[in-house]
Amino acid sequence: MSDNVKKMRRAPTQKRSRERVDTILKVACELISTHGSDAIKMGELAEKAGVSIGSLYQYFPDKASVIHALAERYNAESLHCIEDALASVSTADELVKAFDQLIDTYYELFLAEPVICDIWTGTQADKTLRDMEMDVSRANADQLTKAVLRVRRNDGDFKTFAARCLLIMYSGEATMRLAIAVPKAEGREIVSSYKRMVRRELSDMVRV
Repeated sequence: MSDNVKKMRRAPTQKRSRERVDTILKVACELISTHGSDAIKMGELAEKAGVSIGSLYQYFPDKASVIHALAERYNAESLHCIEDALASVSTADELVKAFDQLIDTYYELFLAEPVICDIWTGTQADKTLRDMEMDVSRANADQLTKAVLRVRRNDGDFKTFAARCLLIMYSGEATMRLAIAVPKAEGREIVSSYKRMVRRELSDMVRV
């Protein structure tokens, strides 16, 4: 399926249209939480969202486009969350503490939100979602790199640290995917192990 098919067919511009899209995506979340994304039917989504099937197809040409829209929203929220958490970091201790808290927050979020789990576990089977994940990893890594260089008083090469931060972020996403796929006790130990590895890497990077 081509990328343009997976995107929204018509972007909402008016308030009423935006509200309609919000309703559709909210209902989609509820259906995914109950049945999983594989079981979503466009007819059922239209009925429960209170729109005609024609109206639904005006915005979302197929189920994949709905999943992608949800993924884009969660990814945007993720980036804002990371920006906010790292914005005021100025010391090594603050950086490690802020990143630790981010990891804990995300793990609890993924445990609590079946929709995110569903999207993430299906990412590797969908090239467009894989590409989106890489773009998000790079954007998040840039935020972490800026924080690292801020702690180092801009002593260091951005590209060098960006590569290391990309590894941290991409590995973190893989860690979360694994952690939510296993029993909670095992998942928490996996997340704790990841945190210990990241602490060592961050401590090394901010050492001038």
